[in-house]
Amino acid sequence: MRHRRANLWLVAGLTALVAIGYSAYSLLLQYTVRTHAYDLVIFDQAVRSYAHFQPGISPLKGYHNGFGPDFSVLGDHWSPIIATLAPLYWIHNGPQNLLIAQGVLFALAIPPVWLFTRRALGGPGNRKATIAAYLVSITYALSWPIQGAVGFDFHEVAFAPVLTAVGLERLQAGKKKTGLLALAGLFFVKEDCGLLVAGIGVALLLMREPWVSRRIAAAMIPVGVLVTFVEVYVLIPAMGGRSGYYWAYPELGRNVPQAVVHVLTHPLTALHALTVPGAKVDLVLLLLAPYLFLALLSPLSVAALPLLLERLLNVKFADWWSTGDQYNAYLIIILLFAAVDGLARLDGRVLPRLNQRWRTGRLPVVAAGVMAVVSIALVPSFEFGHLLHPAFYHRNTYQEGAVLAAAHVPDNVVVEAASNVAAQLTSRDTVLFWDGDGSSPLFPDWVVTYTGRVEFTFKNVADQIARVNLLKEHGYVTVYSTGGYLVMHKPGIKT
Repeated sequence: MRHRRANLWLVAGLTALVAIGYSAYSLLLQYTVRTHAYDLVIFDQAVRSYAHFQPGISPLKGYHNGFGPDFSVLGDHWSPIIATLAPLYWIHNGPQNLLIAQGVLFALAIPPVWLFTRRALGGPGNRKATIAAYLVSITYALSWPIQGAVGFDFHEVAFAPVLTAVGLERLQAGKKKTGLLALAGLFFVKEDCGLLVAGIGVALLLMREPWVSRRIAAAMIPVGVLVTFVEVYVLIPAMGGRSGYYWAYPELGRNVPQAVVHVLTHPLTALHALTVPGAKVDLVLLLLAPYLFLALLSPLSVAALPLLLERLLNVKFADWWSTGDQYNAYLIIILLFAAVDGLARLDGRVLPRLNQRWRTGRLPVVAAGVMAVVSIALVPSFEFGHLLHPAFYHRNTYQEGAVLAAAHVPDNVVVEAASNVAAQLTSRDTVLFWDGDGSSPLFPDWVVTYTGRVEFTFKNVADQIARVNLLKEHGYVTVYSTGGYLVMHKPGIKT
């Protein structure tokens, strides 16, 4: 009982410490003007809309993608789960809500990670399994996929690790209803999470563990695929979006059936898409190597394939195969749990068959320790590595200029703003995106431009200067200027 209480407090303390760390890091990004219109402002507008009992409206997203000012983000991605954060806006009106909530949600995966690991490697009475559980929890907390997500604004993926971890851990514990309910929650995170659930079903069928119900596992496959189909082809269009908006596989066909047929009849084309450019291969290696490739020893790793293939087969969006951003956080729990299961299989089944003397009980602790050390060693190469540089904690001239420009925009106006300035204004103004992606100026009350370097969606600085000149031709005057930033207003427009 004493050890149980001690572990309870230690796990709770670790979770709280990690939540504070994640949240503080994200708030530091906001303070130093490293957050963006895409995607923090979009989610801020959507959740604020939910807080006012509206359907997740984001004018910035709607105008940028050509859907208009009343566009719901549910027409972009099926992520209604973010509406659960709306009550935070009844307490404080600002994007900081989302940054803190994301940190807490990512940290809440630690208790199920700890429980799953300890149970898989020996159970409550096994001291080495308990130590390994702490080491694996640290590995998760410092994993580069979570670093990437924490370091890039806010996204719906914040809900994915905790739901996946709780779902698998509860199934492992024999609590089928709770486990399935948590996995069903993934259906509300993003439209392709149905494929993740289907992949988990396939993996559970292959695992042949006593805690796995083959009937339930088999049912998860068609249910997951069906949910994704309904969300993409029914619900998203019903909310004003287009089902094929993110179709990124022109080499394979114009839709899913054509793509499947093409992959089966032209496998070399699919192989080329999976491996070119080489960054795709690098991504796969980096997903597996920190966990010592142990995930390959577990059928659970199969669950990661649908989302991984979805990204790697694409030839349109380079961000999908990058090691930054938020996409890899969808896979971290699957790969980490697969590594734990692979370690358990190696220690409990493979080694004893080779030679009973090889099983000393130390392997789980040693392997988990190596994974934790590798994750720590990788920190300087990824997002949290910025914390090692003193300059990261202070605003530079570019960032200070953005703050000063934002301060010269009145409250409660419509303002078209450069990306980093937009994130500073979203709590008090209706923010649109100063957009160079082939769109026309929106000519709102106020505009904040930047010409010091190339801005997101503009091809070059010359295009930005041309846009500023166009605003001047339409009667806009500069009311404040600093370091390449211009705060512009058209006299006669009511503010």
